[in-house]
Amino acid sequence: MTSSSFSYIKIAAIGSGFFAITLVWTIYNTFMPLILGEHIDSAAIRGAIMGLDNLLAVLLIPVIGAWSDRIKSPLGQRLPFIVIGMPLAAITFVLLPFMSGIGLFVLLAIDIIFLLAMTIYRAPVISLMPDHTPPEKRSTANGVINFMGGIGAIIALFLLGPLFDRETYLPFLTAGILLIFAFLFLFRAADRKPPYVETSNDQNEETQARGVLRNGIGKLFLAKNRGALFILIAIFLYFIGYTGVEALFSIYATEQLGMTGGQAGITLGFFSLAFVLFAIPAGLLGTRFGKTTLMKIGVVLLPFFFILIPFIEDLLLLRIVLLFAGFSWACINVQAYALVSDLGGRKQIGLLTGLYYLFSMSSAIVAPVILGSFMDFAGHSSLFFAAAFFVFIAFFFLHLGEKRSKAQLQNPDNASSF
Repeated sequence: MTSSSFSYIKIAAIGSGFFAITLVWTIYNTFMPLILGEHIDSAAIRGAIMGLDNLLAVLLIPVIGAWSDRIKSPLGQRLPFIVIGMPLAAITFVLLPFMSGIGLFVLLAIDIIFLLAMTIYRAPVISLMPDHTPPEKRSTANGVINFMGGIGAIIALFLLGPLFDRETYLPFLTAGILLIFAFLFLFRAADRKPPYVETSNDQNEETQARGVLRNGIGKLFLAKNRGALFILIAIFLYFIGYTGVEALFSIYATEQLGMTGGQAGITLGFFSLAFVLFAIPAGLLGTRFGKTTLMKIGVVLLPFFFILIPFIEDLLLLRIVLLFAGFSWACINVQAYALVSDLGGRKQIGLLTGLYYLFSMSSAIVAPVILGSFMDFAGHSSLFFAAAFFVFIAFFFLHLGEKRSKAQLQNPDNASSF
């Protein structure tokens, strides 16, 4: 596939893998806390279990990504991991709600196998896009891939979520079947010898994170890089607020507001829907008015909407507020990676990419535990006050980082911070 023959259909077919990843994780993050609630009362302990996937991501995905760069097989480099991981993840995902009736330890055992299976195939699936895409088309292809992921989240929350109220296992069963179909589609669509595999090995986030852990993180603590450090701390903080709410919202909605699990999923879906709808406009606004300007607006507005939520009992009004919160999140998250990649110039994009994913993934490990502890000790509503606090504090680090990195951000091509 040459640059001139770049195919949106081909990339969309490869994007079915990311569609399936997002679909399954959305169902898992929404309903697994409710299943765990049948055995565990503490929101902090449930949050710790929900953070396991991100811990595995930080520890194992970089290793698996590097392994898939080197392996040689008749199926190519990525498909051996996909052939093992996707079917195993589908089977164990379907089993999760059934295992809850047997006992907590059986449930946790199947959960760990599921998380490991997801970890096995995530990096290879993500690497398929650059394997099949010329470098000059990868931004366009990444937009298609992320659009597929957004569709997966919307289907999970609006179409599969309501099935939870009929039978707990139905969204898991349906998502597992879709995961199998995505696997079959991906297996057929992916080339055994992709044309750009040699140029893609260092492009995915997991490979970049591995390189950071080995070589680059110490550079952040040099005085000349203080601005980049502050910006990355801001990213870590606002991701605590976002991922904590994402992981624990269903507990608040069902135990505090008395919603059903399906209603909780649909309600949270308004947040995801707003992000998908506003992602492209947010990118255009960031280009027009500046990345940090739009991010600052977002990190002020998002805490405001979070603080409103505990005072709202009307379901329609709550969904409207979450819609505006999703718009605010788009202002933040659409700009963030582009902002970080500007800090080191063209020669440092790999290092900065690794730092970005390292800080964002690490926050997702601790966020459910931290915010779940607030819920245990200060009531369920404290979830949103604590989330708002972390996001708002991110504003000050973002502002400091912008001031320290002003020269790099004004002329990223000539940046030499790293």
